[in-house]
Amino acid sequence: MKLFGIMMTTAALAAVLTACSKKDVDYDASGIFETTEVVVSARGNGEIELFNVEEGQQLTAGTEVGYIDTLQLDLQRRQLLANMSAADSHRLNESRQLASLRQQIANLKTEKERFERLVKDNAATSKQLDDINYQIEVLEKQLAATSEQISSSNTGIKEQTTGIAAQIAQIDAKIADCIISSPVNGIVLAKYAEAGEYAATGKPLFKVGDISRMKLRAYVTAPQLTELHVGQEVKVYADLGESDRKEFNGKVIWISDEAEFTPKTIQTRDERSNLVYAVKILVDNDGTIKRGMYGDVKF
Repeated sequence: MKLFGIMMTTAALAAVLTACSKKDVDYDASGIFETTEVVVSARGNGEIELFNVEEGQQLTAGTEVGYIDTLQLDLQRRQLLANMSAADSHRLNESRQLASLRQQIANLKTEKERFERLVKDNAATSKQLDDINYQIEVLEKQLAATSEQISSSNTGIKEQTTGIAAQIAQIDAKIADCIISSPVNGIVLAKYAEAGEYAATGKPLFKVGDISRMKLRAYVTAPQLTELHVGQEVKVYADLGESDRKEFNGKVIWISDEAEFTPKTIQTRDERSNLVYAVKILVDNDGTIKRGMYGDVKF
């Protein structure tokens, strides 16, 4: 009987402690912090000349970590530059090409004025003046035709060089695509290629997790859904150890519309609930939160 009494007392004490622990719970849901994962793929074709990436490495957005061979692209670019220079060398200087005709016309007009005075003084015939006017008319027509030809030729050359410049810009873009860099601040989660391998456009090179903004995937029961809405500001707590944690401001960015069974690694306020709803909460990370770390949320 005495042993039975001790056992009952122990059981009662455990029940009280359990009740107290549940009563003292200061969070509404818990979950695990996740990162936005980005798979960085090759944007060019060729051998990977340099690739300084290792799993667990922390990268800053825009950091160059390697490059793909650009020799063939560089040769194409040089050829295009030579073609542009050759085409541009055929461009005609209109003022220089027409200078002779303009000078001849100017001389004839001076001569015309002289003959007009001579004809007025009956020192020259009107036929001589008509001949000069005819020569001026012919030269002016020749000037207009030559100017049109030069303009048309230069327009064609300009269009040709513009087309070559567009091709050079395309080559420059392809060369830029051969530089391998991280698009986000994050941690390298996986590496799929090595220097010396051939990369084709779309080939995965590495995966990086954005650690600047973390997402807490938590689970709530059906009754708790009435307390939540997308865009709601909440308090998030990251576990720093057995007895320490840090508070962050969070925002609800997604709420599942389908219930699922509670994951084994997750606790809910109502542990009797089998079906829960997943929610995602966005948190600005100061570097404290790590991928896979447990966290709590208070609505």
